[in-house]
Amino acid sequence: MLPDYGKKMTILDKIVENKKAEVYRAKQKFSTEHLTKSSYFLRQTNSLVASLQKEGSTGLISEYKRKSPSKGEINMGAGIAETTTGYAKAGAAGLSILTDTVFFGGFKEDLQIGRDNNPFTPILRKDFMIDEYQLYEAKSWGADVILLIAACLTSSEIKELSAKAHELDLEVLLEIHDKQELEKSDLSHVDIVGVNNRNLKNFNESNINASLELAEFIPSSKTKISESCIGKPETVHQLRKSGYRGFLIGESFMKTGNPSYALQEFINAMALN
Repeated sequence: MLPDYGKKMTILDKIVENKKAEVYRAKQKFSTEHLTKSSYFLRQTNSLVASLQKEGSTGLISEYKRKSPSKGEINMGAGIAETTTGYAKAGAAGLSILTDTVFFGGFKEDLQIGRDNNPFTPILRKDFMIDEYQLYEAKSWGADVILLIAACLTSSEIKELSAKAHELDLEVLLEIHDKQELEKSDLSHVDIVGVNNRNLKNFNESNINASLELAEFIPSSKTKISESCIGKPETVHQLRKSGYRGFLIGESFMKTGNPSYALQEFINAMALN
């Protein structure tokens, strides 16, 4: 279906349209059969849910990203191997690695390098998943978890993609921003529900109100995580009281000269609060 150019496209609309073209080109280059032959495809995946639920877990999911549509360049020089291993050693419960190139400056090689250097740390492929083909990509690149964004998927798409992810032994993180997105989503095969405190349609907002407001509506059977706009240890403690077990943080660490050191300082400060 062609996009409706009569309406103003949001940033998310533009990302999804570009992603459709990317997936089409990728399919012409590599078949799913080719992807299943990757050495990463055969490995046993790590559970992010188990890592977040583990006693003493920091709950922190540290993200590697070079830029974003709202902030522009964040940190183009941080090495992927150095940063991700530093995150893991500091105490990250999981890693989030951007693989979108056009809008976030990520590459599939980032995920592969992150996996090679952190074989036992759960890794989320952070991207805009709209096609089953991308799940095979994620598995073949070394991911343990895939992201589904409710804002750009129908309920049936969420159900179909999450079911396929489970077939491939991948955990599923469903990202929502408001109650409407939660209510329309089929959670049958969803492991983790993440509340993005930043509205992806305009990338505005800079507080955790969305997470606090939606906490009571997320089924207790699902692991809850809060994403974005978490800059202080006190915020993590506040979110824990509302039932959140995971906290995805990227910009706060990546904008520093040493992201892994920034994470370690954050964890140290958490212990003091």
